[in-house]
Amino acid sequence: METPGLVVHGEAAPFSTALRSLVNNPLYSDVRFVVGQERQEVFAHRCLLACRCNFFQRLLSSEPGPGVPSPVVLSTVPAEAFLAVLEFLYTNSAKLQRHSVAVTFGLGQLQERCVAFIEAHSQETLRTRGFLELSAPALLPLLRSDKLCVDEAELVLAARSWARVGAAVLERPVAEVAAPVVRELRLALLAPAELSALEEQNRREPLIPVEQIVEAWKCHALRRGDAARGTPCRRRRGTLPREHHRFLDLPFK
Repeated sequence: METPGLVVHGEAAPFSTALRSLVNNPLYSDVRFVVGQERQEVFAHRCLLACRCNFFQRLLSSEPGPGVPSPVVLSTVPAEAFLAVLEFLYTNSAKLQRHSVAVTFGLGQLQERCVAFIEAHSQETLRTRGFLELSAPALLPLLRSDKLCVDEAELVLAARSWARVGAAVLERPVAEVAAPVVRELRLALLAPAELSALEEQNRREPLIPVEQIVEAWKCHALRRGDAARGTPCRRRRGTLPREHHRFLDLPFK
């Protein structure tokens, strides 16, 4: 029986530092990206991106033709966020900032870290441009989180601002843009006066399906958190206390 060879492990820090030096470095780069509305040029290396991320493997699967290849244009991706993703792919670590948590490219581990960062810095993150540029699939795990440090009233306002930006960019109605995510808003957590104000605003600028507001009113009328099927009533970490919450009987986990 052959004796297994000795496995030698080098130091991780110098290896990570060396790879970090290649992030956005034109040296040996064989793929260019034009990123964001500012059209910032970013240099990368095809083999590294393809072996680390299925998104880039699909994106870069075709062989470049002769001559200087055209850059890959990602106009809707903020440059700061894209560079954070590259840093993670190259070094398996990245320093997250409020402006750089918007793009994850299907990287599960990085997505989890981004969500955790936003949960801890909810109010600041909701006010950033990066939040307004989130895709609906990226926004969904945030709105489903119990750990957001923000009150539901503020989250409803943030969702409306997000939908308005998407509606302007996509030239679609606000309610249509909001449809994939708005069901995750926990309207039953709002006090009756807040729910009435939201209902009035919703008449002027539709955002939330009427039946969803009706379900929230049902919870108030019956004073039971389980009165309306499918209406989330769990308090989030940042939910401000309201008198009716004692009837919901669904505390923060």
